[in-house]
Amino acid sequence: MSTVVDTHTAIEPNILYFGTPVVLISSMNEDGTPNLAPMSSAFWLGWRAMLGLGARAQTAQNLLRTRECVLNLPSDALAGVVDRLALTTGSDPVPERKWARGYRTVRDKFGRAGLTAVPSETVGPPRVAECPVAMEAVVENHHPVGEGVLAFEVRVQRVWVHEDIRLPGTDDHIDPDAWRPLIMSFQKLYGLGPQVHPSTLASIPERFYRSADLERAKTI
Repeated sequence: MSTVVDTHTAIEPNILYFGTPVVLISSMNEDGTPNLAPMSSAFWLGWRAMLGLGARAQTAQNLLRTRECVLNLPSDALAGVVDRLALTTGSDPVPERKWARGYRTVRDKFGRAGLTAVPSETVGPPRVAECPVAMEAVVENHHPVGEGVLAFEVRVQRVWVHEDIRLPGTDDHIDPDAWRPLIMSFQKLYGLGPQVHPSTLASIPERFYRSADLERAKTI
C-alpha cells in the first residue's frame, strides 16, 4: 500500500483571494449619477448573490441607501478596461485607508473606463453594454463581517447576456465553452481555461435548480 506524504506548509497569507469572477457593480450616487466599481468578493446561490464590500466604500453606501444595483460581469477580453478603474473611488473625500493605498476620487467611472451605460429594466442603476452578463438586483439584507466590511445579500431580478454566450437554441442556458469570465486571483487578472474534465454534476438538468426567486423575477 502506497503512503501519501503530506507536503503542506503552514503559511500566513495576507489575503485569501484564490480566484473569483470580477464584478463591475453599478449603483446610483446621491446626486443621481451612476457609480461603477470593480470587485471580486462575490458568490452566487440560485438567483441571489453575496457581495463583500468595505463599509465606507461609495458602492456600499449607495446600496444601503437605494437597495439597488447591477452586477456586470466582464469577460477576460475586458481586462484592460477593468484595470482603468483600479485605485479609483467614487467617495469624496477618499477614505484614509484607501488614500494610503493610492486611491483617488473619480466621479465619471463609465467615462474613465470607456464603457457605455444602458438603461436597466427593473432598477435605477444602468447596465454596462460591453459586459457579456448583467444582472439587475435588489438588496435583501446586509451583515457586518469582521472589521469594516459588509456582506450584502442581493436578489437578482433580471439577467441579460450577449447573444454569443447563450447556448444556441435555448433561452435559459449559458454556453460555458463560450463564456470566458475575468478572474481575480491574489490581485492579478486571469482568464478561464478550457474544461479539464467532464463533470458528473452536469448530468443533472439545470431546470432542477430553478428557485422561487426566478419565478418571482418573471412577475417584475
